Amino acid sequence: MQTLLIYLVILAAVVALLFAVVWFVFGRSEDLPPLEPETTLTRLPVDGVTGHDIRALRFQLVARGYKQAEVDWALEKLAREIDELRDAVHRLQARDAGAGTDRDVP
Repeated sequence: MQTLLIYLVILAAVVALLFAVVWFVFGRSEDLPPLEPETTLTRLPVDGVTGHDIRALRFQLVARGYKQAEVDWALEKLAREIDELRDAVHRLQARDAGAGTDRDVP
């Protein structure tokens, strides 16, 4: 019984030592230091977000995050809608600009 206990203690010490060596040698495999809390690398323009901007969005992957396929689907849907809305706005502005010049001519 004592021999088994000694083996278990030695095994636990070896595992702990191996874990510590791997942790210090490899770290968390990050090239850069971790981000400060409440910050993100995700960027969007302050003004004039386009469908291309949304399609180019990338989110930080985490162990318990969202399903990537669902995020991609939602972003694609938003990007299509923004593109459609911007096209409608440009068409209406062009129509109004064309109608405004017709009214000015006597």
